[in-house]
Amino acid sequence: MTTAVIIVAAGRGTRAGGDLPKQWQMLGGRPVLAQTLEAFAGFRRVLVVHPDDMARAEALESGAQIVAGGATRDASVRAGLDALAGSNVTQVLIHDGARPLVTRAVIGRVLAALADAPAAAPALAVTDALWTGAAGRVTGTQDRTGLWRAQTPQGFRLKAILAAHAAHPGGAADDVEVARAAGLDVAIVEGDEDNIKLTWPADFARAAAVVERRAKDGAAKDGAGMDARLGNGYDVHAFCEGDHVWLCGVKVPHGRGLLGHSDADVGMHALTDAIYGALAEGDIGRHFPPSDPQWKGAESRIFLAHAIGLARARGYRLANCDVTLVCERPKIGPHAAAMQEALAEIMEVEPHRVSVKATTSERLGFTGREEGIAATATALLVPA
Repeated sequence: MTTAVIIVAAGRGTRAGGDLPKQWQMLGGRPVLAQTLEAFAGFRRVLVVHPDDMARAEALESGAQIVAGGATRDASVRAGLDALAGSNVTQVLIHDGARPLVTRAVIGRVLAALADAPAAAPALAVTDALWTGAAGRVTGTQDRTGLWRAQTPQGFRLKAILAAHAAHPGGAADDVEVARAAGLDVAIVEGDEDNIKLTWPADFARAAAVVERRAKDGAAKDGAGMDARLGNGYDVHAFCEGDHVWLCGVKVPHGRGLLGHSDADVGMHALTDAIYGALAEGDIGRHFPPSDPQWKGAESRIFLAHAIGLARARGYRLANCDVTLVCERPKIGPHAAAMQEALAEIMEVEPHRVSVKATTSERLGFTGREEGIAATATALLVPA
């Protein structure tokens, strides 16, 4: 799955007060929207802003694609979706620009749920008593059973939400309402009390307290040792008849193929096992048994996407990884940059977090005899 994020920030936010729309106001010394964009670093991002704010958005230098929004939230979301139409993106997260404090853990839970549902969104169960009222007086009570406080990002299969928005008359409270109107099943995942939507002046004070607390927690972690998780992976595949090999997501022409139950991408298998190892989750065989015929000939990107999705669901992100391919031939150097890009795209991280290199075994052993290819990988996961 290839994921993109649409950050909707085209409103004027007058209820928050101040001289600027809320998404452009300062929080902890930085614009709100800059922090929202940073929360989704590593993803393809589409930033939807008011036409009057295009220059301000460009000045953020975030690397996001900037799109002019419409007169309503639905129109702005549709503008973001249209920017992704025809791309290789398969699923999309739609997020409020005024929610700068979303965590990687929440994002990971939404992405993990999308593996089994066409739509997913974070929410918190309503726990307070609910009243109805009029003219400053309580007029009754409301049963809170089954009530949830919706948050973002809300995740969808791209084609499904594109079709849902095209068929919707407009005026929906959020994209979950649009999805449900189209008959899509929406999974609920755990939200976060810190995932505040900045709406009123008091919300900025609450958010500032969260920023300060996180800064202190980060300093404490730096002093006491971060909960980093390190994993290693190793894999080998023998050569067989063929005219190409798949290595780290790139099809490399060669006089032979690699033998395996899946596409035999030895580099990607080693990296996938490194991530599973960092999570104490065994190896590929535990999650995708070779005895199961549905995985015969499968693309290895499925395995890697599952591993990194599991890491995100556990509240971790990839700090960096290093893959070493061991072979005499094919020569890896001309393809290393493409491999780096391919792995980064699958894991939805910046390419500079991925290293791919190669070595030989000095003509020793099975790789030296050109009987196959081996790969080792190391992956470092840190709290999101």
